[in-house]
Amino acid sequence: MWKQACSQSLSGMSSHKIKRTALQILPCTVSQLLSASQVTRDSFAICDWELNHVSVVGIIRGFAPFVTNIQYSVDDMTGPPLNVKHWVNTEDCAPMTFASPGTYVKVIGSLRSYSGQRSLMAMNIRCIKDLNEITSHMLEVVQTHMQFFGKKFDVNMNTTAATPSGYSDGMLPNGLSSIQAQVLHVIKGLSVRDIDTSFHDLKTQLDFLSMRDIRSALTFLINEGHVFTTTDEHHFKSTDH
Repeated sequence: MWKQACSQSLSGMSSHKIKRTALQILPCTVSQLLSASQVTRDSFAICDWELNHVSVVGIIRGFAPFVTNIQYSVDDMTGPPLNVKHWVNTEDCAPMTFASPGTYVKVIGSLRSYSGQRSLMAMNIRCIKDLNEITSHMLEVVQTHMQFFGKKFDVNMNTTAATPSGYSDGMLPNGLSSIQAQVLHVIKGLSVRDIDTSFHDLKTQLDFLSMRDIRSALTFLINEGHVFTTTDEHHFKSTDH
């Protein structure tokens, strides 16, 4: 599907218009969607390119059926599971069907944010029968993002532009995970101004991460000597600033 976007003629179009129209259905990873820049409440961008519709492939970890929709937790192992909401036709008398946990699915939809939590509003959810589609999707992610952005990737398939500044060639330092690196980046940014970073600061700036992930990253960073507590156990500074 990404080829449909690439096939558009870009000649004679302004840069702003290209960025708004070129990406029709963009293959992505969960990590890329969680780290995408939020432009407005319902508008997100990767490397300054506004997202329209995206596709992800992952395994269903859980689901919760409601009257008007089914919510899934979809995990592709590049980051924390992504919440996916699939609206159902309440006028249809047919029994509600849903994909069960442990099933691999391909989801096409639009990224949204509600109360600080990012969700994928699914237009279509399809169960994957051939596991080669998982590999194929990841290859499409690499090829498409190289085509549009010409960027390198980290271990979670985030482009270099999404990697905190100061990390050469998009590589995460000292074997840090993407989440640990993002937490450290926020703390370093305030430490250079001699400001303590509170847990509230981290939650505000990294609102796409869960409190559990932030706390886990902090524990690791403190134990490894990258961060230390200051006035209390809820305020932090970087040891390297």
